Amino acid sequence: MKKMLGEERRHELLALLKNATQPLTGTDLAKHTNVSRQVIVNDMNLLKARNEPIVSTSQGYIYMHNMQQTRFERKIVCMHSAEQAKEELFVLVDCGVTVESVVVEHPVYGELTASIRVSNRLEVEHFIKRVQETNAQFLSALTDGTHLHVISATAEENLNLAEAKLRALGILVEN
Repeated sequence: MKKMLGEERRHELLALLKNATQPLTGTDLAKHTNVSRQVIVNDMNLLKARNEPIVSTSQGYIYMHNMQQTRFERKIVCMHSAEQAKEELFVLVDCGVTVESVVVEHPVYGELTASIRVSNRLEVEHFIKRVQETNAQFLSALTDGTHLHVISATAEENLNLAEAKLRALGILVEN
């Protein structure tokens, strides 16, 4: 397969993302366009700089127009050990909630945000597996377990249920 060049490749990447029904990994996009994953990362940054609504998630890249269903969003504050991360995420997705991101307050850098975008148990399993395989730490390790999640759902009832279940587990931090 011929290596795709610059604008032609970015045009192809946009078309792939716009038609995708699930996140596309940098590795898969690199194989498709016959370039390195780093070239894909650079292309995604260029496309984002052009205001293309591309989001990088732990599962891959998403073109945001694919998420047009009305969604309710909420920020919740949680505190738990690293060992409880999987349980917390399972509770949230089992309530029909998408965990969009995690946010921590760093003493030097200020607010640090990372996209998570998990909506079901399989995505949670993949996320946790990637953390374990890379020996990465959760961002909440920087704040002794305290962190904020941006969560979303198609109905507010799902968000209320998720909060109630986290409260019952002692994970939700009340205002």
